[in-house]
Amino acid sequence: MKPRISMITLGVRDLQASVRFYEQGLGLPRMESPPEVAFFTLNGSWLALFGREALAEDAQVSPEGSGFAGFALAHNVESEAEVDQLLAQAVAAGATLAKPGQKVSWGGYSGYFKDPDGHLWEIAHNPFFWAGPRD
Repeated sequence: MKPRISMITLGVRDLQASVRFYEQGLGLPRMESPPEVAFFTLNGSWLALFGREALAEDAQVSPEGSGFAGFALAHNVESEAEVDQLLAQAVAAGATLAKPGQKVSWGGYSGYFKDPDGHLWEIAHNPFFWAGPRD
């Protein structure tokens, strides 16, 4: 397996509401997409939104689930102030603040929000190195 993630697909309950959250609320650039899916270009990969039931059916797993899903998506920024700003932007767009920005044990600064479907996003500033591709 090559060391890359080509696409992250999130199963969502309300596709149009999730599209509004990611496109208008967070400002991600949306690609032209078929009506049953939405694609957003990221720096080096894509984010896809797909109906939760349809995604579960495609993977042949149960669509039921609650609580912690066992993973978080992460977005690194250049400063602690940017962490707080992006968390506030996400909450204003309809996210739920899971953990406010704060100093963390590894020496950085991070916080978490849940998107409208409960997908967990970490917003982090790592003062020791840049994680991910540069814009």
